Amino acid sequence: MLNYIWAFMILLGVFYGACTGRFSEVTNGALDSAGEAISLCITMAGVMALWMGLMEIAKEAGLIQKMTKGISPFLNFMFPRIPRDHPAREYIATNIIANVLGLGWACTPAGLKAMEELARLEEERGTPGYRTQGERRASNEMCTFLIINISSLQLIPVNMIAYRSQYGSANPAVIIAPAILATFLSTLLAVVYCKLRDR
Repeated sequence: MLNYIWAFMILLGVFYGACTGRFSEVTNGALDSAGEAISLCITMAGVMALWMGLMEIAKEAGLIQKMTKGISPFLNFMFPRIPRDHPAREYIATNIIANVLGLGWACTPAGLKAMEELARLEEERGTPGYRTQGERRASNEMCTFLIINISSLQLIPVNMIAYRSQYGSANPAVIIAPAILATFLSTLLAVVYCKLRDR
């Protein structure tokens, strides 16, 4: 659906430019935007490389393991049916920590691994109705993890700061406080919703 919306907006812009005699401005705008997109990709690649490197250093130094232990009470509360020693817990914890640090791209591999482990856990349990006509259904733990992941509490919105810096913001980091408040509220609502639905 989103592809259709974007295609419609592009065609509408081209049609409007042609009708108003501003087709050259449409062409120039498209070329300028393409250049800005490449520049933004290079900037974001640098930011991502920096934070991924810091995450690896933190992992090797044992900081991620300590942070994982620190959020264990939260994991126990949100995922009471996942065994304490199950690999899914570690991947879920890594994903949440990366999200809290604002590393949306860095948390994706851990999120995919967590889903794989949760699917394996359901297979081991032999949950009735988990497989329907050869297709898998999402378990409660999968849905809860996805909702928590999307709500994404962030202490440092790295991506947004990088975007604002790229586009010439005078104070790119001014959004930190509003971002913390907004993501805290979204995560709080996600937790309440998940616990209510889990009943």
